[in-house]
Amino acid sequence: MSTLSTHVLDTAAGKPAEGVAIRLERQDQHGDFKPIATATTNADGRAPNLLADDHPLMPGVYRLRFEIDNYFKKQGVDCFYPYAQVVFRIDKRGDHFHVPLLVAPYGYSTYRGS
Repeated sequence: MSTLSTHVLDTAAGKPAEGVAIRLERQDQHGDFKPIATATTNADGRAPNLLADDHPLMPGVYRLRFEIDNYFKKQGVDCFYPYAQVVFRIDKRGDHFHVPLLVAPYGYSTYRGS
């Protein structure tokens, strides 16, 4: 069974981004994304309860949506991007997928972590 984890780091502040709402979606056969799970990052910037341990991730295209505008508003900081979306593909079952997000008020980046 494939597993998924994520975390959000505020690179402008040099700390984990606590309180970022995250939504995980899977693309269906028509190309539409359907919600699978939601979570909010903890004090370490992680969402440990995004998916239950017994929730299988089948091969397909997935999207993580991070609500970063709300996070920066709580910090009293203007943000150019209202949200960040990361779309990725799972080709085979059994791997672990870690999708971190690095955010700043005027930019973001991501990569496949370990």
